[in-house]
This record gives sequence, C-alpha cells and structure tokens, in this order.
Amino acid sequence: MILTGSEIFTEVLLEEGVDTIFGYPGGSVLNLYDALYKYSDKITHIMTAHEQGAAHAADGFARATGKTGVVLATSGPGATNLVTGIATAYMDSVPMVAITGNVGTSLIGRDSFQEVYIAGITMPITKHNFVVRSVDELADILRSAFRIAQTGRKGPVLVDIPKDVTSAKTEYTKKSPMPIPKAPQPTDEEIARAANIINYTQRPIIYFGGGVTSSEAGDELRQFMEKAQIPATYTMMAAGVLGYGEPLNLGLIGMHGNRTTNRAVNDADLVIAIGARFSDRVALNADNFAKNATIIQIDIDPSEVNKNVMVEYSLVGDVKEILTRLIPEIKETKHTEWIGRIQSWQACDYRPKDDSTRIKPHQLMGKICEAAGKDAVYVTDVGQHQLWATQYVRHIRARSFITSGGLGTMGFGYGAAIGAKIAVGDKRPVIHITGDGSFHMNLNEACTAVSYNVPVITIIMNNTVLGMVRQWQTSFYGKRYSSTDPHRKTDYVKLADGFGLKGYHCENMKQFEAALNEALALNAPAWIECVIDKDEKVLPMIPSGGTIDDIMMD
Repeated sequence: MILTGSEIFTEVLLEEGVDTIFGYPGGSVLNLYDALYKYSDKITHIMTAHEQGAAHAADGFARATGKTGVVLATSGPGATNLVTGIATAYMDSVPMVAITGNVGTSLIGRDSFQEVYIAGITMPITKHNFVVRSVDELADILRSAFRIAQTGRKGPVLVDIPKDVTSAKTEYTKKSPMPIPKAPQPTDEEIARAANIINYTQRPIIYFGGGVTSSEAGDELRQFMEKAQIPATYTMMAAGVLGYGEPLNLGLIGMHGNRTTNRAVNDADLVIAIGARFSDRVALNADNFAKNATIIQIDIDPSEVNKNVMVEYSLVGDVKEILTRLIPEIKETKHTEWIGRIQSWQACDYRPKDDSTRIKPHQLMGKICEAAGKDAVYVTDVGQHQLWATQYVRHIRARSFITSGGLGTMGFGYGAAIGAKIAVGDKRPVIHITGDGSFHMNLNEACTAVSYNVPVITIIMNNTVLGMVRQWQTSFYGKRYSSTDPHRKTDYVKLADGFGLKGYHCENMKQFEAALNEALALNAPAWIECVIDKDEKVLPMIPSGGTIDDIMMD
C-alpha cells in the first residue's frame, strides 16, 4: 500500500495493539490528527487540558496495565510541556512512547515558529529518542520505539516527526509487533551460589521494589518468601505486590517506613534486594545500610548494581525468571527465632490515635478502603498525603497503587488517575488522593474528566500549607515557615461546580463517609475536600542521612 506518513503512524499504532492515546493537537501534528479522525473507530484519542496532563495520563494508563502508554503533542511548547511527564516515567521505569511533531525538515535549525530540538532536550530522560528524517523510515522507527520501551528495564522513548514527513507518501507493509528480546540471565552456577547463601543464613529479609511489579513477578516472590519463610519489606513503587496483612509482609521501608521494618534490615544477616535500587529514601545513609548483612541484589539493569550501595553478590536479569529458577534451589526453612524477634518489635511500632471530632489521615485512608472495596485503584500526587496513602491504604494487588516515586512530581495525580481509570474500565473505582498543594498544579484536568465522563473521585487533603515541606521546616529549620503557607482562598465546592462536577467539603469523618458514599454512587467525576490539621505529620520518620537510631516517632 502507498500511504502518507500520518496513515503509517496510525497503522503502526494498530499493529502494536494501541487503542487509546492521550494528547493535544497543534499545527505540526495536524496531519496526524487528521489520520486519527479517520481511524477514530479503532483508536480513542483523549484530549487533556494540558500536554503535561496527557503525559501523566499515558503514564497512569501504562502503570495500571503494563502496556505501553502513548502520548502525542505538537512542536515547541507542546513538546516541552511533555518533559516533566517523560522524566516521571523514566525515573519509575514506565513504558511510554511520546510522539511529537516538529516543523518541516527545511525549517529545522532556523528558529522557526514553535521549533525546539526536543530530542536533545529529552535525551537524558528517555531510553532512546528518534528524529525521523524520511517517511521511508517512519514505520520501522515507530516499531522500534515500542520495542525499546518494553525491553529490559522499561521506560519512555520519544519519536519526533517533522510535519512534511507526516504528509509524504511511501510504500507500507503491515508487520507483526517486534518480539521483545529476553534479558540476559545468570548461569546455573550463579543461581546455585545465591541459593547456597540464602539457605545458610539465620536472619534474612527481602527488600523489593518496582522491578517486581514491572516483571509481573508477584506470585514468584510470594512462593520464594513462603518456602524459605523470609519476611519482606517494600518500597513505595511496590505497594500492593503483597497483600495487606500477609504474615511475612513487614510493610514500607525507608524514611517513612515503620520502625520494625527498618530495624529488621539493620539487624539482618542477609538482605535480598529484588527489583530495587537502594534510593536515598531507602538507604538514607548508604555507608550504614544493612551494615550487618550480606547483600544479594537481583535486578534487570546492571548499572544499578553497586551504584548506591555496595553488594556482595548480584544476579542480573529478569526478576520473574530469576525467582523461578531460584525457588527450586531454596530449602524449606523455618526462621522461627528471627520471625519471633521481629514480631516482638512490632508491638513498639508507631500507632496514630483515632479522633472522631476531626479528620485524621489514617482514619481517612481506612474509610476510603472500606468504601471503595478490594478492586479499587489508588493514585496519588506527591507530599504528605502520598506517604499517608502508602502507609495506610490496605494494598492487596499489584498495579493498584500508582504514584510518582523517583521524580516526586507534584501534579502527577489527576492526569494519571484519568489514564488509569480509562485503562481499568467501569468495574474498578479509581481514587485520586492529593493535597491542596499538588492539586493546584494540575486541577485543570477536571475538565478532561468531565468532558469524557471519567468517574475519578478526588480526595483533597487540605491543610492549607505545603505539608511535607512545612514538616521539614518544623523539625529541621527551627519552625521558620518560609513560603509554605500560600494563603489560598480556593473554594473547592464552587470551583468543582464551575468545572461541571460535584464537590464536597468535609471537616469530620461522619461528613466524609457520607460524601464518599454519595460520590461512589454518582458514577461521575467528583471532588471531596477534607480539612486536615496543618500540624499533622507523617510518622515515623528517619531524617535524611540518618539510621534507625535517629528515627522520629512523635
């Protein structure tokens, strides 16, 4: 077939199984949008309020499904507005293909209207990026972009397409999706050696991260844990892989992890790090992290080995395949003494106090989980609310807790929640948990939720300040609250009405319960503002650079 570049673009999307993309039109992508119009029965395009929202929506779609998210934007400011979303996906290893238009090839390099070198701008925050110079190479470049996004450690790929390439014609031959190359695997000898180390330790602990989710290795992780009776702790990116209340699930690790978890890592004689990268929010003091333990690191990305924390042994490859090979080599074990010691520590963990007269974060999360049910997907922005959600949402399944972990992107949540809801469909409620600071950054995506009737319920934890920054100012800056109280007068109920959705204002748990139940029954987008005391803190907390000895419990 002889097709235009724009028609080839849509045909390759169909080859790759894409049925939903997010974006915002503009001059350099008009030909692409014209093709999408013709293919609208096969590909749904969601137009967001802002290109950043589109990038976050593609990200949320990818995190909820494991598929590659797709975002489309025009040249210049349209392309640069994607940068934060691309960087967010890159830091959290989320597969995404970002497609940008550009000025025609004859205008490149002339400071033409809405021209930027987006490939150069995004080079440090993509796995790879392409600038298409000829329509003849367009199809194969797009196919490569999808393959690269899903190969090895997943991540975003950018394809920049000049406008004249989208209108030029060439021969097109349909192809099946390119196979995803398998990651290199350890040898049998390396697997056996790791198993031998594991089999002869007395105080082992597993520390796992988002790589377990990315590899779809939750079942294998659980089999591994249960066979060897090894307790496990997780990073924010892995919330939900283990069910809330599972006996060997110790909970969150790191700066805001519980005391028992951090103490167990400190006292362990073996730490098995699985799909985790020892970030500075986990290994707050890298030189003293798990100082009494041998460390085995399992990761698909060899560049992560010995990057932040030096390890004694590593297995590089796909987590699911490595665990599958390790399980038969692991002995059935009962670490009775070690488990008993950990359970005795749990009695001293931080326990927040209930209060019926006002909204307490832990009670709020409990009520959300009770009302939303076991199939709910939770999406957060970044700040105190994010940590409270990580600590107190009763996670029970992978890909049901979506948050910006590595980049910590305020404003991530609304777009990501819209993308996640479109991905999971009508049967699973999506709860967007945000703070007043984060929410003001991208609340404009309310119009997207309304326009497409995407029934995301947004819980706004309003303490009127930038809560996490203020908490640090309280603890480490002598209560000098510099620029953390914006003195905003936003009326969320009136603003919601202006966007065409239902808004609620709540000051106690009884009001919140009624509002949430009504919002869930609406099957339409809604906001629930919850008044939170500005002095509420995320606890426990280990200061940056600290150890378990520095943990703050009040």
